[in-house]
Amino acid sequence: MPDVFTKQKRSQVMARIRSRGNRDTELALAAVFRRHGITGWRRHQRLNVRSRRRRQSAATSRRTAPGRAGADSRLRLRVNPDFVFPKRRLAVFVDGCFWHGCPRHATKPRQHAAFWRKKLAANKARDRKVNRALRAAGWRVLRIWEHELSQGGRQAERRGQRLLARLSQALAVRGAA
Repeated sequence: MPDVFTKQKRSQVMARIRSRGNRDTELALAAVFRRHGITGWRRHQRLNVRSRRRRQSAATSRRTAPGRAGADSRLRLRVNPDFVFPKRRLAVFVDGCFWHGCPRHATKPRQHAAFWRKKLAANKARDRKVNRALRAAGWRVLRIWEHELSQGGRQAERRGQRLLARLSQALAVRGAA
């Protein structure tokens, strides 16, 4: 089915989708925290962690300055979790079902399918890389899907209870503080 918007209008619609402060994801989880008295969280606190560097090809390693080859096999990675519990060393991400490929709710656009397949695969790969880097640095990672925060439907209460159980379990385990 062709797009219902013109190319210019679709561009305007997509440009209005915000990565921070989204009412359906981040603000909904902040409301859950407040409603249930969960404290100790910070929003958008940047974490600098070290990530393992990919192996360099022979051509790249020849261009490395003398004495620098293998000096630091780790690369700094800046990670921006949606919520951070610093004392618990817990990073919480709220992932949108479309953008992060939810197994239940993700849709696959028919227009420009190759572009979207590549884009969404890159998002998933980045999520895995961030998870590995944070865990290697001693952080615990909790990823929450957008649909777990939705208020409507018959199963909203059950989803809310499951979400609270996951949160309380993640917060009960003490990190290396």
